[in-house]
Amino acid sequence: MKLKFKTQAYQTNAVESVVDCFAGQPKQDGINYRIDPGSRTQKTAYDEGFKNTDLALTEAQILENIQKVQRRQNLPLSQSLTGFTTFDNKGQRVPVKADYKKHALAATRLHLDVEMETGTGKTYCYIKTIFEMNKRYGWSKFIIMVPSVAIREGVDKSLKITADHFTEIYGKKARFFTYNSRRLHELESFSSDAGINVMVMNIQRLTPGERTIAASTTLRTTSSRASPLTLSLPTAPS
Repeated sequence: MKLKFKTQAYQTNAVESVVDCFAGQPKQDGINYRIDPGSRTQKTAYDEGFKNTDLALTEAQILENIQKVQRRQNLPLSQSLTGFTTFDNKGQRVPVKADYKKHALAATRLHLDVEMETGTGKTYCYIKTIFEMNKRYGWSKFIIMVPSVAIREGVDKSLKITADHFTEIYGKKARFFTYNSRRLHELESFSSDAGINVMVMNIQRLTPGERTIAASTTLRTTSSRASPLTLSLPTAPS
């Protein structure tokens, strides 16, 4: 049985709210770069990769875009891109700990917190956001981080059952896979494929001691011995 998906106005508005945060970003399809070959010397089909174009907007432009979106939703306006807050045990919004903020900003200056209520179709919305980002800005590399195996399996199922639906809307399919240390060749394809690529992985994979793309594990395939980290990070995934 093939599922039919109906376009909901509130979901379309949610996707536009995220995409509009980058309004003014020039559209440019994936930029070629040379993949770090690691220790191998033999030339392979994976020597060239494609990465997302860099963000061309200034922090002031991004903040202005965010504020425009917030005004549309009657939300409090953010005063900066670095005003990290959380909730205490009384439900009050408070600043995050300094150490957390330091590490977050070291990773990237841009953090967007997108909230939707349970049962509103969050997974559908962020999958559609991927296609809209590609359509408007040319970005094609995406990583979906999930907190548990159960959610990971749900995301994988959603990507599969919505594939035809989004193909009908956007005229293209996304290549998606779940990160598995036994199938590291998929990571090479993530870097070398020019189309929309989505990698799903557990947040625990980025913790010390795990065999992950953040570790110094060597990628072993029939054609290369390059670090997974050197394959994924240059793509500048969203």
